[in-house]
Amino acid sequence: MSDHAIELRQAQPSDATRLRSWMCAFNAVEGITVDPRAHAQALDRLLREPALGRVWIAEREGEGIGYAVATFNFDLEHPGLDAFLTELYVVPPWRRQGIGRQLLAAVEQQLRALDVVALHLAVRADNPPALALYEAAGYEPWPRRVLGKRLG
Repeated sequence: MSDHAIELRQAQPSDATRLRSWMCAFNAVEGITVDPRAHAQALDRLLREPALGRVWIAEREGEGIGYAVATFNFDLEHPGLDAFLTELYVVPPWRRQGIGRQLLAAVEQQLRALDVVALHLAVRADNPPALALYEAAGYEPWPRRVLGKRLG
């Protein structure tokens, strides 16, 4: 492994405190408001129930430098298991060094190994660095708009 490569590992429940800190920073940047208690419970559930998705931590020489979250869905359009990349975060001192590109590629590799046939994501139009990262990796706008509604 080169000096510049990242290591990706599946997050464990013992990583929850660090992940919550990073997720708080991610949500602040993205303008996402969450109930901290409900968010912590959802993260704990995702870490305990891998059938729901995966959380990965990116490390370099044992230092945590970012994380990614993908949740699973089954779709007839593709057809098969697909995933939604809900979060990809690189710790600020490690940005602009290709870490996001490596993290995304490593996540895609992990998902392929799980027989995931498609990966979807959402990105804000006013986030040019993220748009450039995803477009360079081959992501394209879909001809449909994604809508959402809270059910609970």
